[in-house]
Amino acid sequence: METATLSTFVAESLRSNDGTGTQRAETASKHPRLPAEPGAARFLIHGRTPATTPVISAETLSPQPSPIVRPVEGGPKGPHPQVPSSPAQRVRAWLAKQAHYYPARLAISTFALIIGVITVLLMLPFASASDTSAPFVDVLFTAVSAVCVTGLTTVDTATYWSPFGQAVIALGIVVGGLGVMTLASILGFAVSRHLGLTQRMLATQETKTGAMGQISSLLKAVIATSLSMQFLLAAAFLPRFLSMGLDPGRAAWDALFMAISVFNNAGFVILPGGLSPHVTDWWMLVPIILGTTVGAIGFPVIMDVSTHLRTPRRWRLHTKLTLSTYLILAFVGALALALTEWHNPATLGAIDTPSKILNALLAGVNSRSSGLSALDVGAMRSQTHFVQDILMMIGGGSASTAGGVKVTTFAVLVLAVIAEARGDQDIETFGRRIPTSTIRLAVAVSLLGLALVAVSVVLLLSMTDYTLDIILFETVSAFATVGLSTGITPILPVGAKYVLIALMFAGRTGSMTVAAALALRERSRVIRMPEEQPIIG
Repeated sequence: METATLSTFVAESLRSNDGTGTQRAETASKHPRLPAEPGAARFLIHGRTPATTPVISAETLSPQPSPIVRPVEGGPKGPHPQVPSSPAQRVRAWLAKQAHYYPARLAISTFALIIGVITVLLMLPFASASDTSAPFVDVLFTAVSAVCVTGLTTVDTATYWSPFGQAVIALGIVVGGLGVMTLASILGFAVSRHLGLTQRMLATQETKTGAMGQISSLLKAVIATSLSMQFLLAAAFLPRFLSMGLDPGRAAWDALFMAISVFNNAGFVILPGGLSPHVTDWWMLVPIILGTTVGAIGFPVIMDVSTHLRTPRRWRLHTKLTLSTYLILAFVGALALALTEWHNPATLGAIDTPSKILNALLAGVNSRSSGLSALDVGAMRSQTHFVQDILMMIGGGSASTAGGVKVTTFAVLVLAVIAEARGDQDIETFGRRIPTSTIRLAVAVSLLGLALVAVSVVLLLSMTDYTLDIILFETVSAFATVGLSTGITPILPVGAKYVLIALMFAGRTGSMTVAAALALRERSRVIRMPEEQPIIG
């Protein structure tokens, strides 16, 4: 068989593919460096020239279909289904990437997006009772307060907003009460249909569970627990509202809204006059105390107690530490308020002794989470405000609807002080040793919270003429997402309202996100510096 030259082969190949091979073949034939034999270029690269080479046909070198991926008759002719082609698919792919690689960033963005949606809905004319658009600062303040489950308001929730506006506020409370990482994990799972390792670790850190493999079922349990508890609270409130002479529809709505606000520790009230007319109402205040406590101890504690209800010795350290610290602080807070306000005619002094005890117990709980008070907070004494500042800064349980630096953070710091005072090398409690990394994390979260409060206090003092006592109370309440107020929030300047808005957002998202991120940020160094102990104290 006579061999063909390379130029002839190139011409035939190009002619068979695109019909333009004539010109290219002529150019190739005129090139002085082209080898005369087919396949000679391959040998010239290696520095030798073959005598003869086998024939290489155009069919052999033409692109062949993959033996693995074969076109299916009648199948799709477009791109690969995993390659996003439409704008919706591109958005979905971007969200899946963010959920997989940047869950903390997705959490903050998700919260901001939800606040934006609630703000837009509240700006609608029929969201207000007057059928007119509310001022933007008031709308944004209410939206942030609802999503961050704070309860601070610049307008009266019961009279200013229409039923639609109140429903929007309730929706923001329900969504915001789930938590930052929990909400981001749910969104990531809904978008990408799976949870990445980083996302599982962050969600595990926030929910304080030790099983990353069970995080999907945990998220479902969180949602189920939240909805069931709110339903039970609504069932407890409904008979009381019916006994007040309300029609069944209005009573059901008020009971549902109060249940949502109480369990999520939001502090919003749509009752005329707030809770002040119910200062001696046990039927109203007892469910508030119980619902606030359940919502403030956290989902991991609820599920741990329900799983090992009859065997408390099997409870995790987090559960034991949270319950013991929460109950101690509730008792101390109630006792402190009773001692300082027992004879105050503007608060406890005007009611009977059983009602005094009831409201003192309510103050011991609401000062660290819900912000629901039947007493006039503005009429309380300065020493009471300072005690409440401390309780609000501590907050509730981790992975709960409460804010603050969390009771476990406070407990760990107290245990560290006790261990140092005793000269113990290890920090131990309930038969367990707390690692040093947990101590460092507790210190970091606490100092971060104090720094945010300090900067906000300075800003508000420079914008207003109020005293440090009042400004500190409002600032700590905003950061800890409690919602207690001395009554100055509606009359603050616009700039001061924006400061509180930023503080509420940072208090709800910043502390938990930073805590989760710091817990995962651990690096090992090969080279360590020489140790030297500075003077402390």
